[in-house]
Amino acid sequence: MCGIVGYVGDKTAVDILLEGLTSLEYRGYDSSGVALNIDGKVELFKAQGKLQNLRNIVQNNYTQISKSTIGIGHIRWATHGVPSIANAHPHTCNCGKVAIVHNGIIENFKELKVKLEAQGCTFRSQTDTETVAHLVASKFAQTHDLTEAVRLATLEIEGAYALAVIHQDVKNTIVATRRNAPLVIGFGEGENFVASDIPALIQYTKKAMYLDDNQIVTLTPNSAKVIDIEKNEIPLKVETLPWEPVALSKMGYKHFMLKEIHEQPDIVRNVLSGKLRTMDEPISLDEVTLDKAKLKDLNRIQIVACGTSLHAAMVGKYIIEDFCGIPVEVEASSEYIYRKTITDENTLVIGVSQSGETADTITAIRLAKKKGSHILIVTNRPDSTMAREADSLVPVNAGIEVSVAATKSYMAQLISFYLLAIYMAEVKGSISKEELMDLKHELIVLPQKIDKILTHKEDIQKIARKFSSFKDFIFVARGINFPTALEGALKLKEISYINATGYSAGELKHGPIAMLDDSMPVLAILMKGKVYEKILSNAEEAKARNARMIALTDSDDQKLDELFENIIRIPEISEILSPALAIVPLQLLAYYIAEFLGKDVDQPRNLAKSVTVE
Repeated sequence: MCGIVGYVGDKTAVDILLEGLTSLEYRGYDSSGVALNIDGKVELFKAQGKLQNLRNIVQNNYTQISKSTIGIGHIRWATHGVPSIANAHPHTCNCGKVAIVHNGIIENFKELKVKLEAQGCTFRSQTDTETVAHLVASKFAQTHDLTEAVRLATLEIEGAYALAVIHQDVKNTIVATRRNAPLVIGFGEGENFVASDIPALIQYTKKAMYLDDNQIVTLTPNSAKVIDIEKNEIPLKVETLPWEPVALSKMGYKHFMLKEIHEQPDIVRNVLSGKLRTMDEPISLDEVTLDKAKLKDLNRIQIVACGTSLHAAMVGKYIIEDFCGIPVEVEASSEYIYRKTITDENTLVIGVSQSGETADTITAIRLAKKKGSHILIVTNRPDSTMAREADSLVPVNAGIEVSVAATKSYMAQLISFYLLAIYMAEVKGSISKEELMDLKHELIVLPQKIDKILTHKEDIQKIARKFSSFKDFIFVARGINFPTALEGALKLKEISYINATGYSAGELKHGPIAMLDDSMPVLAILMKGKVYEKILSNAEEAKARNARMIALTDSDDQKLDELFENIIRIPEISEILSPALAIVPLQLLAYYIAEFLGKDVDQPRNLAKSVTVE
C-alpha cells in the first residue's frame, strides 16, 4: 500500500520526489524517506509521521541535497515493523551503496534473512524490505550489473512487490520491477520517472508505460529499457495519460473529501454520458463483451469486492436480482480466496475496486478466471491490473480520488451497477419498456437531486455538531438501503473514529437492542417503499429504549416529527434508486462530525487508499 517515486534527469531530484510523494499520500503516511546520490555517494533522509516531517529535514539540508539529480522516495503504510525512522524506507545494504524502496510484502523474508545473516549481513530494521536490499547487494557483488542483480534477486523473492533500486557505483541509473503491485514509468525529455501511481507523474509528463508482472525497467536520463524475467527485451508501449494536474487541487474546498462529495452530480453525468443517451435507446456498454446469448443463459453471478466497493456490490446484488431475476452472491474478496469456490463457465464473476489494484480482489478474479468464468471488472482505473485481467470492463469515470475515504468513486460504482443491471435486463427482456423509461428518467435527473442536497446542508451540519461528542453510533435500514447503512457507518468510523455500526433494522431486536439508551444515536434510513412501515416500527422500538433518533427520509410524513429528534429530508426518489441519493447526506454527516472533532479528514490514521497487500 506504500507509495514509490523515482527520478533521474537534470533537475533537482528531491523537489520532484517530495511533490510525487505528496500526490501518493493516500497510499500511506506513517513515515517517509528519500535516497539520493549526492557527489557520488548514496545518502538517506527519513522521518517518522507525516510527510511534512521529511520536508523539514530536507529543508534543513537543502544546500547539500539540491545537488542531486537522481533519487528514489517512499511513503509508508506499515506492514512489517512499527512506524519508525529505522523501519522507514529507503533501506540499504551493509555497505550503504544500495538503496531500495518497496511496496508490497515479501512472504519469504524470514528465510532470506537467515541465509543473508549467515553471509554476514547485519539487519537494522524490522521490515521485510531490508532483506531485498541485502539480497540485491549480494547479487551485485557477483555480477557488477544492477539490472542483472535485481533480476536474480527477484528469482528468490516470493510475494508481491514493486521495487525501485539505485546503486552508488552505477551512475544516473534506477532499476525498477514489479509483481502483483502497481508500477508506472513516466517518460520526459532528458529525464525519466517511476512511481506507484499516475498522480506522482502527471504534473511532469503525460507519457507513461505500465510495467507488467516480472518486467524490469532500467532508467537513465536519456534511456529506458524493459526486459522480462528471462532477459528478453520488451518494446516500450508508451501511452498518453488523460488526466490534468488540476485534478489534484482542492479547488477552494477545505478538504479533498468535501470537494469529492461535491463532485458527485458531475460524476453521475460522466458515468451516464455515452451510455444512457435517451430513454428510448438501449444502454450502451461497449466494453462489456459477454456474448448476449450467453448472458441470457447465465445461471449465477458472483461479485467480489472489499470495503466501500463491497457495499456498492451489495446494492448491485439487489438491483440485478430485481431487474434480471438472476441469483447474485456477494462476498468479501478476502474470504472468497480462502475457501473452495464454486464457479464455472456459466457464472459471471464481477470484481469491484476503486483502484483496480486491490490484492484480494485480484487474487479472487484470477481464481475464477482459471475455472472458466467470464470476468467483468467495475473500476475507476481502466489502466489498472484488474482492468487488464478483465474479459469485460465497466469504467466508472470518477477521476482521481485523493481523500482516503471513498465518496465519489462509490457513487460512480453505484451508477455503473444500475447501468449494468438495466443493460442485462434489456438483453434478457426482463423489464417492461415503461419501467425502463422510468428508471432512465430518474437516472437522468438524479444529479439535480444530489445538487439540491449539497446546496442545503445546514440541517446536516447542525446534526453533526450536536452528535459529534457521542462515542457510538448505529445506522439502520432494510432492503436495498441496508448497504447504505453499512457504508454510512463505515464513512463515520473511518474519518471520525467513532464506533459506528450498520445493521439491518429487523436485526436490532436480535441482540443490538441491548446497547440502546440515551447515549446511543440511531440513524434510520426510511425511504418510501415496501419496507418503509417496517423500518418505522423498528425505529419505534429503538425510541422506546430512549435511543437518540435521527431519520433520513424522502417522506413528508408528519408523524416522523414525533418519533425522531432530528430529520434529514431529501428529494423524493424511487426506492430502487434511493441508495444513490441517500448516501450523500451520510457522507456529509461523517465529514462534518470529523471536522468538528478536528480529525485529519483526508488522511485518517492507519488507513490507505489502495490496499495492494492481502
